Amino acid sequence: MSTKTSELLALAEPGTVAVVRGISDDHLDRPTPCRDYTVRDLLNHLFDVVVNFEALARREEVDWSVRTDHLTSGWRDRFPKEATRLVETWSDPAVLEGVSAGMGVPQKTIGSMALIDLTVHGWDLARATDQEFTVDPSVVAALHEFLDERGDMGQRMGVFAAPVPTDAAPGTVDALLGRTGRDPAWSR
Repeated sequence: MSTKTSELLALAEPGTVAVVRGISDDHLDRPTPCRDYTVRDLLNHLFDVVVNFEALARREEVDWSVRTDHLTSGWRDRFPKEATRLVETWSDPAVLEGVSAGMGVPQKTIGSMALIDLTVHGWDLARATDQEFTVDPSVVAALHEFLDERGDMGQRMGVFAAPVPTDAAPGTVDALLGRTGRDPAWSR
């Protein structure tokens, strides 16, 4: 990626934080573009993503099978703090060096995984809760580059569903969504 991971995360973070803050309790049981995930499930997953990718930046091992209910009192205020910590942790250039002890892939790949989760799940939650969501063009470009390099691996690992064909122009958000197994026209 031509732009530093922390800079891209800093561009993606505010939009996702705004969506999370805009989710009301009556949204929690709604379906999302992530099959088998309600808004509640996806919020808990996104909390795990932010916390776990922060830990991976510090080269700590992470157990992705642990499911925590993060939606306790004050969760709308805790998420922005965790997201800010994620960005700050990835701002240390040393974080990008070497291979992740916990996942066995280059640290740069781990940073890109954090970025794609933060961005795409922000869109998922926005769509499920009828909110607007925009993605900075440099984030979109970086994520297309990441998918060019690692998208097949992500599908084999079950991180991404099979691509959804779209009429979207290459390099757009809608094309990115299709590449990650989402229908950009999804509605509940």
